[in-house]
Amino acid sequence: MLLGRTANGLYWMNRYIERAENMARLVDAGLRMALTRTQSASEEWNSVLLSAGSDVAFKQKYSDYTAAAVADFLLRDTSNPSSTMSSIETARNNARMVRTALTRETWESINEAWMSLKRMLARPIDERDLPSVLDAIKRETALIRGSFYGTMLRNEIFDFSQLGTYVERADNTARILDVKYYVLLPSISWVGSTLDNYQWESILRSVSAHRSYRWVYDADYKPTNIADYLILNVRMPRSLTFCYRFLSEHLKFLSDDYGERHACHATAEKTQAMLRAGSIKDIFDAGLHEFLAGFIRDNTRLGDEIAQDYRFY
Repeated sequence: MLLGRTANGLYWMNRYIERAENMARLVDAGLRMALTRTQSASEEWNSVLLSAGSDVAFKQKYSDYTAAAVADFLLRDTSNPSSTMSSIETARNNARMVRTALTRETWESINEAWMSLKRMLARPIDERDLPSVLDAIKRETALIRGSFYGTMLRNEIFDFSQLGTYVERADNTARILDVKYYVLLPSISWVGSTLDNYQWESILRSVSAHRSYRWVYDADYKPTNIADYLILNVRMPRSLTFCYRFLSEHLKFLSDDYGERHACHATAEKTQAMLRAGSIKDIFDAGLHEFLAGFIRDNTRLGDEIAQDYRFY
């Protein structure tokens, strides 16, 4: 059985690697939506901060919702503990703490990503360079994932690591979907318009899912289909259902190894069952924002229960 401190280090190492990438994806969503505005895009950038839960902290340092300010806060600002730079540094610190549990390739990929991003984010980002910087962040975290999946033994070390990945990824997918809630259309008559559909398409592109969406839905970018894809599709690797399928699976592996179940097992299984039984029509009828807010709360509770049940201290 792993020490709680080791399990904690592995879990949070992977949460922060995922978060480093996910902050870039949130900025990507804001950037794409901002392109729909001919004038100020402050509403789109504010929506990103609201979805990230960072609006209050942002306003303590910045006065305007601009691409430069929001990108600086979410990517570079080390006073923001969830920024990409803070996240990759925290991930590296956790990796160093559990280095003997990692393969050489995994450790080196994390260390190299930290060095690369530290150089890249050392100075404010020119808005023209923002798309290439976001792509580079996603590329660095993909290299870490490749090293991890390609070299790590499938044991309890792998299980705790994957719990961190999927708790964080589920949180982020829900938050990116919720960005659309905070971006107001000019009037109710714009619902279903080209602008509305483009904003939904922007959500899809920010999670690198626009091409695979077309493989599943032989139709235009429709809000209900996009939400269905990112919430309920069992094969889409960033969907809520996909995340909970693997959260339940890795928790089961741990219960089999350790011979005991905890509150976190019941919470994960309950959420997985809710997603399996759900329909996108029911979700939209009840309110997408309300569904996502409830999901984020339940997902946060699962993370807390995992930490408590496996003594992350």
